[in-house]
Amino acid sequence: MNTTIMLFLLQDGITNGAIYALLGLALVLVFAVTRVILIPQGEFVTYGALSYAMLATGQVPGTVWLAMAMGVAAFGFDLFDARRSLRLRRILRSLALNIVLPAAILALTYRLAGPTTPIAVNIALSLLIVAAIGLYLYRLAFQPLAHTSVLVLLISSVGCHLALQGLGLVFFGAEGLRGPALSTAALTVGPLRFTGQSLAVYGLTIAFIIALWLFFGFTLMGKALRATAVNRLGARLVGIRTTLSGQIAFLLASLIGAISGILIVPITTLYYDTGFLIGLKGFIAAIIGGLVSYPLTAVAALIVGGVEAFSSFYASNFKEVIVFTLILPVLMLRSLAAPEVEEEKD
Repeated sequence: MNTTIMLFLLQDGITNGAIYALLGLALVLVFAVTRVILIPQGEFVTYGALSYAMLATGQVPGTVWLAMAMGVAAFGFDLFDARRSLRLRRILRSLALNIVLPAAILALTYRLAGPTTPIAVNIALSLLIVAAIGLYLYRLAFQPLAHTSVLVLLISSVGCHLALQGLGLVFFGAEGLRGPALSTAALTVGPLRFTGQSLAVYGLTIAFIIALWLFFGFTLMGKALRATAVNRLGARLVGIRTTLSGQIAFLLASLIGAISGILIVPITTLYYDTGFLIGLKGFIAAIIGGLVSYPLTAVAALIVGGVEAFSSFYASNFKEVIVFTLILPVLMLRSLAAPEVEEEKD
């Protein structure tokens, strides 16, 4: 170990930590609003990254058909829920959101996909596809269970993760993919070389942290989401649509996951199941942040990235074990500090 190696490891740790910070922020956002521990966050990373990689080669990813199928199923759910009071306006709104929107995304993807399509168009298509999947995932798997316990929501989350991971194998195959870099620019500072990709990671992470802080602190919708997180029943009593709050939370989380994947896939080869491991590291950062604090989650993510980088240098075979061990002292301290609560009766 010397100064140059230490600087390289710090750079690698900060880059990885910035990705984990994005995922941790998404997990905190979803849990704060819906009480869902979003295990499938890693699948949003995988779907965004591999959809982008396939579009870059001129192929149409199977995820666009998944979004279409989930939209049709969501429309069926809406019709079933509204069977006793069929109102035309409600049906038309559901039709536009669940049928017209994914159909438009499907048509755009087939129209624009090609080997010469600009990178910006491929990124936009990937984000649209994954955002639609996140939106419909909430409608199908979590909205009907919104008033159940956290344990039931966690079981549903694990089921969604397993289903989406299996579908990822069907859509992308067992072999890994890499996507084109967003920028070929580079900046050299002393012995360190910052690529355009790593600079994009830093910039987007900082931008998301500031944007979330402004959104929740100064916008009406952000305050409505905070109110939903504090007291779901109270939010409904004052006219806040808690269903819409959940949809927005999942939409933002899926976008953040897809952006994280697009930032990662030019740097390393991703497989259909890689996102789960990446999402777990974001989950560790979110747990250290208490699933409530965005700044603390971002700081924790940088620590996780730094520990991973130095662990890969000193004990590469055990780096995952060392990273995941970070969660144990945090859980112990929180269990000792938490007040005693009586067990709920059925």
